[in-house]
Amino acid sequence: MKGLDGADGAVWSERGPLSIRCERELEGTYVVELCGELDLAGIEFVADELARVEESDAVRILVDLSGLEFADSAGLRVLLQAAQRSAGNSGRLTFLRPQGAVARVMSLTQMDTLLPFDD
Repeated sequence: MKGLDGADGAVWSERGPLSIRCERELEGTYVVELCGELDLAGIEFVADELARVEESDAVRILVDLSGLEFADSAGLRVLLQAAQRSAGNSGRLTFLRPQGAVARVMSLTQMDTLLPFDD
């Protein structure tokens, strides 16, 4: 895994075909941007990062899925588990919708009705 600090204060981490960008915004929102492929090989990476952010004092956690190009059932499950933890706890986690093939998979599996989308 490689971590890079961006000029904007964001931290990029990469593991194989999956990248995660995390940034704490001034108004108390933590943005977690997922880019690339979310599959079995990347679920622990995503789960660990989401758990780290959930432990913060952020008022809101926004998981941006618009940069995902692929997600399999294991990837969808880790997102659903995070949403369920949030619903049973603080309810502060929301998602931005994916595009293309990932949006189609979410629609076919009805995950688009189970995750709390911000848009």
